[in-house]
Amino acid sequence: MHIRVATAADWPAIWPFFHSIVSAGETFTFPTDLGEEDGRDWWLLPEPDRTVVAVDGTGTVLGTAKMNRNHQGNSGHIASASYMVDPVHAGGGVGRALCEYTLEWARAAGYLAMQFNAVVATNTRAVRLYTSLGFDILGTLPEGFAHPKHGYVGLHIMHRLL
Repeated sequence: MHIRVATAADWPAIWPFFHSIVSAGETFTFPTDLGEEDGRDWWLLPEPDRTVVAVDGTGTVLGTAKMNRNHQGNSGHIASASYMVDPVHAGGGVGRALCEYTLEWARAAGYLAMQFNAVVATNTRAVRLYTSLGFDILGTLPEGFAHPKHGYVGLHIMHRLL
């Protein structure tokens, strides 16, 4: 697996699983009816932010991550990131590799910490991954996410120093 900067040419490979994940409404706070053009604009971030793809030896996109400043001004030293793994490739270490990449990117870019603002509490695989990489749950917004299967569930704010 190789992680590289995403280009507009990667979007056709990202969009099918991006659309599937977002429209399911189980893990992202994006509108479930987000269209392809808006999705591309939300996901493919220009520098100094970054969007990457994880690809296999054939160039198949396995997953993607976007990383950016989480806050502005006097809190501009805090980074954030989001991840999507094609469900076909889930469980193969793609998410961990992408998360580790974003942590290194943030550290190299001079950020002092990374914060996730809205980790859905029922997304236990993500919570387990993030905690294994040193993130702590700082707090939970009770009933902050309307899950299509579980009703109102909490949204964790997760953080780690770099």
